[in-house]
Amino acid sequence: MVTSTKTIPLIKDPDRLEDRLKEIPTEPGVYLMRDSSDRILYIGKSKKLRSRVRSYFRDSQRLSDRIAIMVRQVAEIEFIVTDSEAEALALEANLVKQHQPYFNVLLKDDKKYPFICITWSEDYPRIFITRKRQLGNAKDKYYGPYVDVRLLRNTLHLLKQIFPQRQRPRPLFKDRPCLNYDLGRCPGVCQQLISSEEYRKTLQKIAMVFQGRTRELIDMLTANMEQAAEALNFETAARIRDQIAGLKSLNADQKVSLPDDTVSRDAIALAANEQHASIQLFQIRAGHLVGRLGFFADARSGTPGAILQRVLEEHYQAAEAVEIPAEILVQYELPESELLADYLSDRKGKKVTILTPQRQTKAELIEMVERNAKYELERTQRSSDRNTQAMEDLANILDLPDLPHRIEGYDISHIQGSNAVASQVVFIDGTPAKQHYRHYKIKNPAVTIGHSDDFASLAEVIRRRFKNFVAADVAADGVT
Repeated sequence: MVTSTKTIPLIKDPDRLEDRLKEIPTEPGVYLMRDSSDRILYIGKSKKLRSRVRSYFRDSQRLSDRIAIMVRQVAEIEFIVTDSEAEALALEANLVKQHQPYFNVLLKDDKKYPFICITWSEDYPRIFITRKRQLGNAKDKYYGPYVDVRLLRNTLHLLKQIFPQRQRPRPLFKDRPCLNYDLGRCPGVCQQLISSEEYRKTLQKIAMVFQGRTRELIDMLTANMEQAAEALNFETAARIRDQIAGLKSLNADQKVSLPDDTVSRDAIALAANEQHASIQLFQIRAGHLVGRLGFFADARSGTPGAILQRVLEEHYQAAEAVEIPAEILVQYELPESELLADYLSDRKGKKVTILTPQRQTKAELIEMVERNAKYELERTQRSSDRNTQAMEDLANILDLPDLPHRIEGYDISHIQGSNAVASQVVFIDGTPAKQHYRHYKIKNPAVTIGHSDDFASLAEVIRRRFKNFVAADVAADGVT
């Protein structure tokens, strides 16, 4: 059997590696690293492609554990040349969003913080809170992740009172609207008593709140109220007046004292220990704190400035142009601050400034964000310590040589033998991994009404759960 040289990692073939590096130009652009299965491992950008790619393979270069693992898998390197660094950043953002390479995902997706989702892909979009950011439909929009879950729920509850919208995921009745329609809380979406275009206009107003554009929305509604009053349409004017009052109450207690409070700005800072970095981003619009977003990253993945830059890149890549603020305050100098500012300015259509404040009010704001990140890191660490202690106790009770990494639990449920189902729950390092939860329908014909058999049902579920692993072991042993 002959193995192609392209399936061998470059690090094990120095001659091919050197030839490949010489082929890479010194111009700005994007590089793609692939493994032996042609899977994209990582997508990066640089103003000098050859120097940047070569740095991964220098013996003197100190790489993080995560990147070192990636480099050992690289079997091929591709590149795309661009005219400028800003174009390289934009292209990298699009390619990462399209391919989602494993080693590009800096932020930990642990379902810790919730998002707001608006399903623009549907004729009558839904709006709801979720901890799973699905990337299947590009039209659907996610806002977050938000740190304060209670505040987020209260905000969404109030918005449902201010703006009539669908209250249920599915219609309650087939031929008539529910009580929410009579109360004025829903425009009758289930019976299509409002057109899709009109309903989307309502949802666009709600989206402006999560984009941090509440002040702009209030100004727009104020103009609409005045027009309705001039046209003697006092009922409409009164309804809009109530909407304005509700919106003003959203941020009534979230005043942040800053000079130039008409400037929209984001402030980002982190706190880190040896393994984890807790990052918080405060969104301030018109002097009000309208959003507090939270992220977690691997503290070993880079310098604090590099981590902040990557968080900002991933955050603004998913944001709309109107969500990008005019000013961004950062705790540490970013490695490519000017490049990121130019990229964001191009997207926004206006100048975006990135500052590292050292004194006065803006520096105090960064300190406040850092304190919040530190508190969140400490809280998470305490929870992790409790999980570790529980895992150690379990290992002692079961006389295990090591702490269990993955725990699966199964249970059977039925109604006197009918409709038998099984549930699977999963814990990873002591934390519920709900993305791996599963349900099974029992197919055993012997399990019927009046005759339940939990042992046989469990045997079936375990067999179905691990049949692929058994088949893989058989194939590895050469047995057919």
